[in-house]
Amino acid sequence: MTGESAKRSYVVGQTEIAARPLEPALYLVATPIGNLADITLRALETLAAADIVACEDTRVSRVLLDRYGIRRRTTAYHEHNAGEAGPKLIAALLAGQSVALSSDAGTPLISDPGYRLVGEALDRGIRVVPIPGPSAPLAALTASGLPSDAFLFAGFLPVKTGQRLTRLEALKAVPATLIFFESPRRLAETLSAMVEVLGGARKAAIGRELTKTFEEMRTDTLQSLASHYAGADTPKGEIVICVGPADAVADEPEDIDRLLLSLAAEMPASKAAAEAAKMTGGQKQALYRRLLDLKNAGRDGTGGDGDG
Repeated sequence: MTGESAKRSYVVGQTEIAARPLEPALYLVATPIGNLADITLRALETLAAADIVACEDTRVSRVLLDRYGIRRRTTAYHEHNAGEAGPKLIAALLAGQSVALSSDAGTPLISDPGYRLVGEALDRGIRVVPIPGPSAPLAALTASGLPSDAFLFAGFLPVKTGQRLTRLEALKAVPATLIFFESPRRLAETLSAMVEVLGGARKAAIGRELTKTFEEMRTDTLQSLASHYAGADTPKGEIVICVGPADAVADEPEDIDRLLLSLAAEMPASKAAAEAAKMTGGQKQALYRRLLDLKNAGRDGTGGDGDG
């Protein structure tokens, strides 16, 4: 299982590089989501140097390892054998070995069972080291043109229609871009459900086969995307769906007035207007002028907080 007899090196171009020894720890190694050139040098060295290389699918990982001349044995760790393989990996870590954990593609623990292994390692006082790199949700988000200041990765939606709609209802009001994985076979059905629950006017993007030869990024409203895929052949490849947040609902003027006066009681008018702008999406200068009007009206006894 340890593969200690294997040579610990990796190849970049025509150059073979010896991997430096690793300290005992659980290393979470991000691997390419398609294009094998996206691997980092640190990831290569970690995979080459680890005492144990644990993979979601050893056949998939073998392609990457062979590409970079990493002649190491691998062991499988996935959702179907986590109960058996996990304790063995923990035992190896407790014995002072280093373990590199990788998924089929992308960052470990994103929609895979690695979080259970990490949780167990942390409970046992074992060091966990992230080796960052490719991530399909982030790749799709950055290319989608949708807001990226706040986002929520929601994984796969439930397969059953009722549960899918319920889950979407729970996410409907989240003030962030929503990111989902989806099967190509269910894409049209899922987009239809999103239109039903989230509304067809929301901006969205479909990322398909990201970083691969036939990479596609399609952006439009949810309604337009749903119509397109409803009439198209079933797409091929890995799918990421990004859905922009709902447009903010305008606050009632009376609510904004109360907010401005409440903030102004605790801070200068300019700062109160700035805070209100952040909270409501309004323009700072307009809110500042409104606050001054409210204060003047209050002093004149014609408005304000209702006293007098």
